Amino acid sequence: MTAAGIARLAGVGRAAVSNWRRRHPDFPRPVGGTDTSPSFSLPEVEQWLRDQGKLAEVPLRERVWQQLAGHPAGAVTALIHAGCALLLVRDRPAAWLEIAAGPDARMAEDLPGALDEVLTRRLGTARAVHTPGPAGLLPSVPLLRSTAELAAEAGAHRAFEFLFVRQLDANPRQYTLTPPDLAALMAALAKEDGPAGGPARGAARRPARTVLDPAAGTGALLRAVAGPAALYGQEADPDLAALTALRLALRSKSASGAAGTPGAPGGDDGRGVIDVRAGDTLRYDAFPRLAVDVVLCHPPFNERNWGHEDLAYDPRWEYGLPARTESELAWVQHALARLREGGTAVLLMPPAAASRRSGRRIRADLLRRGALRAVVALPAGAAPPYGIPLHLWVLRKPGAGDRPAPDLLVVDTARTPDPAAGAGGPAAGGRDRIDWGAVRAAAVEAWQAFDRSTTDAAPAGPAADRPGTSRAVPVIELLDDDVDLAPARHLPSPATGGGAGELGRVRDRLDATLKLTARLTPPPPAPRRPSRRTLTTVGELARSGALHLRTGTGAGSAAAPVLTEHDVLGGTPPSGTATGPAAPDDEPLLLEAGDVVVPVLGAAPVARVVDEATAGAVLGRNLQLLRPDPAALDPWFLAGFLRGTANNRQASSYASTSARLDARRLQLPRLPLAEQRGYGARFRALAEFEDALRTAGRLGGQLVQGMYDGLTDGTVAPE
Repeated sequence: MTAAGIARLAGVGRAAVSNWRRRHPDFPRPVGGTDTSPSFSLPEVEQWLRDQGKLAEVPLRERVWQQLAGHPAGAVTALIHAGCALLLVRDRPAAWLEIAAGPDARMAEDLPGALDEVLTRRLGTARAVHTPGPAGLLPSVPLLRSTAELAAEAGAHRAFEFLFVRQLDANPRQYTLTPPDLAALMAALAKEDGPAGGPARGAARRPARTVLDPAAGTGALLRAVAGPAALYGQEADPDLAALTALRLALRSKSASGAAGTPGAPGGDDGRGVIDVRAGDTLRYDAFPRLAVDVVLCHPPFNERNWGHEDLAYDPRWEYGLPARTESELAWVQHALARLREGGTAVLLMPPAAASRRSGRRIRADLLRRGALRAVVALPAGAAPPYGIPLHLWVLRKPGAGDRPAPDLLVVDTARTPDPAAGAGGPAAGGRDRIDWGAVRAAAVEAWQAFDRSTTDAAPAGPAADRPGTSRAVPVIELLDDDVDLAPARHLPSPATGGGAGELGRVRDRLDATLKLTARLTPPPPAPRRPSRRTLTTVGELARSGALHLRTGTGAGSAAAPVLTEHDVLGGTPPSGTATGPAAPDDEPLLLEAGDVVVPVLGAAPVARVVDEATAGAVLGRNLQLLRPDPAALDPWFLAGFLRGTANNRQASSYASTSARLDARRLQLPRLPLAEQRGYGARFRALAEFEDALRTAGRLGGQLVQGMYDGLTDGTVAPE
């Protein structure tokens, strides 16, 4: 196990483990790894932690993870073996108990037959999971016994999910992940599929029964589909394909007591088909004759070596041979080729695919024939690569007698209002700042309204149009030299929040704010000769008990908002979401009125006093909390002196181009409480003036842009 694993076992940080190694000569010696990343023996570390009183017992899940991570064949092979065993434990518990009763060598000899039977019954004969042999299983037997114990505590599915997610977390650059919220959105867009038996207008609709993901990855998209009869997937990485197949099988209904159909995945016992294959989908399609209700896909982006030369005459290129630089359009056509008539495909696409000149002919043909039905722009941070706003393409397989759709729906969820951006602001980028509820509502409501109107032979426009968010664009408008499908090009921002009436209200608020700013403007400063003061530091005050110093983690209840560093810098209400539950031995760090919050990073001096409206929020990452004793320190006095430029400079350290603040080194004078309150009142007045200036700037910018928009789009008269 690594130093990070030791820290996790003991519930401490990595720095504490480094200190133990330096300070304690009896700390276990490394047994492997490198000088910069050594590995240690789990039993030796466990015993040392117990002897030092730092550990009562290693949790079973951590023991299993350490066994898996230290497996001689590698963590991925160990995880595949564990998943196979968990499937046997769940589907044939009596067989597992009988086999596990024998010694390790006998267990390794007896397991392959039982595993092959349960894997064949659940995943078929052409599965991605190969039955391990006795020699490969023998080193895994202790791990499999521990994994079965974990399954007895948490269930087979949860046991595997814990190990699988831990493997993903330990190797973040090895896998391209589809976030759960995005997967749920894509499944929701495909939830109501085309009409049963064909795409005739007005026919009754039905939920998706068969679903394919041709770039299955970790199985996130297939897991997001509710109640399908069959799940099909293909993944180029053989190991990941095996893990995904096991993940889906363990999540599905137990096969205990069901006969199944030999050689067919899932059989006819009501559990549904799960068929995941390994291989390059574009070059070696594992399902060439499959026709499904829904295709969900997060394809690899910007691939040049996707098979352009080898696949020049492939029948899947019904809408044109994709250029070498247009691998994403190859995936789009593959998805359409695997749909039944009227079936729906939802693909995650890079924004460039909507506008690159090399793909304009294929985009034009997709529009002319009615295959491409909607393009949805997502906020930046929705999925990797997190720095750009990706798109979702919703496609429908045209039927032989279908009339081409006259409109394309474009939706821009990136403009979903962000609480931190103020009224009328766009959604901010970044994984932690997306309001997925608002994004999903905007996309799904627009798509369902558009889909209903086109299915019922009604005009699509009024049902789908929402100024600045969605619009049904006539296809004829898009068939120009560029065929640019980017939603932002076809959704001009409405005049700020509703035309002249709303602009009048913004102006009134700005007028009132400017008057308030004038009243709050500080009086001329009175000159004063500098005097010598007795100074103390925040660290000394913390040691004396005059204040408590804590660092935020962002962990807490999912229901509690999180105060982020962006909120502190911008003076906005808490806008973040919790990163997860707090550690078992650590209460969530909730803010109280009178707390002082200081960002850890950044050169500008900033300090915020928590008010009643912010109290109860969770302290976010990269923030330090100073909780003064009201009998010893006035919070506004404390916050005011922390904002001094010279004070911040002497308390900051620099690494590369960023500054990091050590709050313990910040200084303030030793003054009686009554004199502190005098300073505190003045600092509080300055903070109110600063808030008024910030509000006036935001309202002024909103009014100016709204006037430009109103004058240019005709909603405001020039008089």
